[in-house]
Amino acid sequence: MKCNVAVAYIHEYLDGDLPRGQVDDLQKHLAHCSSCETRLSQLERVDAFARAMPAPATPPNMAEQIMKSLPKSRRSPSTWTKWVRRHPAASAAAMFLVVMLSSFVAMWNQDQKLSISGPDLEHVIIEGHTVTVPEGQKVTGDLTIVNGSARVLGDLQGDLTVIDGNVTLASTAHIAGQVKEIDRAVDWLWYKVTSWFGTLAYGQ
Repeated sequence: MKCNVAVAYIHEYLDGDLPRGQVDDLQKHLAHCSSCETRLSQLERVDAFARAMPAPATPPNMAEQIMKSLPKSRRSPSTWTKWVRRHPAASAAAMFLVVMLSSFVAMWNQDQKLSISGPDLEHVIIEGHTVTVPEGQKVTGDLTIVNGSARVLGDLQGDLTVIDGNVTLASTAHIAGQVKEIDRAVDWLWYKVTSWFGTLAYGQ
């Protein structure tokens, strides 16, 4: 199992949605991958911290700080200004989220090369970024595709996992296992947010 698949399994495991067979596969991977094992431990601590963390208190001078940052105008306060005055905590939270999301989008720079893994790759056809299981052909075992599209016309005896891509199934297709489409950017963003909260927990 590759680490990018293990990361997806880890999140499903923490949510309690990972099937028993895949839990066994994940545990085997964790036994030989210290990086993924550390990531799981960090996310478990973040989860425990988030459950135990009380609701944050609003600093008494937050409204004053927000109002000082707004441009001065001789006109009567706008609807936006009035709303900020009435909801200082919500305004600060919205600004924080915008800054965080902008930073994460700027930092997101993953490799876009096609990557394929599976025990029976000799029976698949690769054309550009499209991986095809031909009609009338049987592919045995799980098939994982990163940064590409899966086009299944034949028989896949295992799970199909597509990361940062899409799946097309023909009427002649048959897949014995599960079909998963994972958006790695969203997964990465979720991991960065939980890691940020983990850093706050360690600093307490």
